[in-house]
Amino acid sequence: MGNPPQFFLEKPNLRDFPQGKFTSFWDKTGDAKRQLLFAANEPKYLYWDTFKHKVIGSKVESPELLWTDLKELRKFLAVATPVIDRNNKHFTSVHLSTTYQILHELDMLLGGKLLGKSNLPQESREFYITRGVMEEAISSSQLEGAHTTRAAAKKLLIENRKPQNESEQMIVNNYKAMLAIDEEYKNRSLSEELLFELHAILTRETLSTDVQGRFRTDSDNIIVQGTVGSQTFTTHVPPNETFLRAEMIRLIRYANDDLGEKYLHPILKAILLHFWIGYLHPFSDGNGRLARALFYWYLLRHEYWAISYVPLSTVLKRSPMQYAMAYIYSEQDDNDVTYFIDYQLRKIVQAAQEFQKYVADRIEKNSEAKKKIAYSHTINERQEALLGYFLSDKNATATTSSHSMVNRISRQTAAKDLSYLQKLGLLRSQREGKYIRFYAGKRLQTAKHTT
Repeated sequence: MGNPPQFFLEKPNLRDFPQGKFTSFWDKTGDAKRQLLFAANEPKYLYWDTFKHKVIGSKVESPELLWTDLKELRKFLAVATPVIDRNNKHFTSVHLSTTYQILHELDMLLGGKLLGKSNLPQESREFYITRGVMEEAISSSQLEGAHTTRAAAKKLLIENRKPQNESEQMIVNNYKAMLAIDEEYKNRSLSEELLFELHAILTRETLSTDVQGRFRTDSDNIIVQGTVGSQTFTTHVPPNETFLRAEMIRLIRYANDDLGEKYLHPILKAILLHFWIGYLHPFSDGNGRLARALFYWYLLRHEYWAISYVPLSTVLKRSPMQYAMAYIYSEQDDNDVTYFIDYQLRKIVQAAQEFQKYVADRIEKNSEAKKKIAYSHTINERQEALLGYFLSDKNATATTSSHSMVNRISRQTAAKDLSYLQKLGLLRSQREGKYIRFYAGKRLQTAKHTT
């Protein structure tokens, strides 16, 4: 069978509309028209398929002529990025006022405001990192086709169970890759060796070893497919291997801040790396997971420590078509990567805000647990959170391994936590095969039914 047909964006018919110089038409542009044009850039960067509906019926001009003017405006504001296409044409971006507002908000969130770093107990930080890494690993794998529920995937990771199928293997691989970035790779400069190592972790036992440890070649015949509406299309044809190899050298230098370019905000650079890997598609498989992993690598390397808590892929997974279209708009609308940057920035903010809400809810649940149990003994924050989990989930169980893994503590410390709660009558234990599993004790079950 041949490849699916190529997908092409709908574009307006502009043959009857003159392409003017920005400076000439802008002097003659009235306030109403200016407002329409700027509204197409902010708060969301619009393509023709949405723009035409937004301005239809406007008394200013036809949608086609307004689009022509908008394109001139965008070209005037555009700045070249280091990313080039197969024809050596640069991808460009428009730095919008909302871009700087969002970057400021993210600097505040990812630099400390997200949790209040100085007042957060160490055990809480470790729990939130594990939670963030797990959620990112699961969602990033599901974006690439892993078929499993979030609950089943979390249980797989928490219990450190051997994967039973390719979907489970993808999730375990992604989790190990994220841990490697957080614990080791963030301290290393990017290189071909590191890329091959990371790719090997991401694709272990899901990809033939003969295509690991090397970039794809033309003979691999790699294309990107996607569903638009009800039809499958070819949505991207990666550039040839000669171009790929040359550009990977530049990408690695750029990731190491060694390309001689002007300063660009680290979050914008991380997003560009994400896009660049997606465009080049350097491997025969696993490119999406690698692109998102490098996004985290770059920000952690530049001390955006709180990004570990924020699973971006959980938000991307809810709108996979928008994620794919952000790539397509950027490639097919005159190499305008603003579409991708705008989409990613809004999703990072959304993911950070959702994490803040999660933390607030967790603190509230822990507080409710304290009130319900009314214990007089001193317990630590880990134990308090575990009791909150048992109170909120009727099917909750725990093992020494799961408690150790979730909180990034030794098995010995995890066993002490659980034994102490059992001694207080809050948990009970039961041997199940090679595991000792803990359930809610009588005292905790009584508290569950307390109104």
